[in-house]
Amino acid sequence: MTLNLKNIVESLLFVAEGPLTVKFIKNILSESDIQEIRNALQELQDEYEARQGGFYLREVAGGYQFCTCPEYKEWIQRMKKPHSTRLSKAALETLAIIAYKQPLIRSDIEHIRGVDCGGILHMLLERKLIRVLGRKEIPGRPLIYATTKEFLELFDLKDLKDLPTPKEIEDLTPSTAEQLDENAFKNLKISAGKVEKSA
Repeated sequence: MTLNLKNIVESLLFVAEGPLTVKFIKNILSESDIQEIRNALQELQDEYEARQGGFYLREVAGGYQFCTCPEYKEWIQRMKKPHSTRLSKAALETLAIIAYKQPLIRSDIEHIRGVDCGGILHMLLERKLIRVLGRKEIPGRPLIYATTKEFLELFDLKDLKDLPTPKEIEDLTPSTAEQLDENAFKNLKISAGKVEKSA
């Protein structure tokens, strides 16, 4: 692996609007093999971690992305206009049901929650936290829902295997919750616990 490859990978990550997968980078750098790209990514991660600066390289949603350190959130918010990522308790419960039970249809979600969720599903679709996979081949052909890469990004998950287990939900400490924006992940974990109990 050449230093040039690492710099190219770094510049691609810098201009990307979202996480870049190794496969995506490979499509751009066709002359490099997958292992060389992985090595470049690992070197970059190590360098940013050793530097302990204002941002780092993280693996999320199946790809890699630069991210600011949580401890500097206060100053970043002063510079940027805050946009609300806060989700209601009902939205988090619905999202947790979809995350743990996907793929599933609206009637499955409403059966677990016990209430209508049409408006919440529409809002989650607008925020690109869920997507429509297709239609189920049953009478009425209802839409089938699943989570998106944006969902993984919001909750800082590499993939769905990183969703918390019921034991991890119980073990969530206040210090961990404080690091999470608007306590959204804590609420998702609490909602997920309800999903587990209803299964």
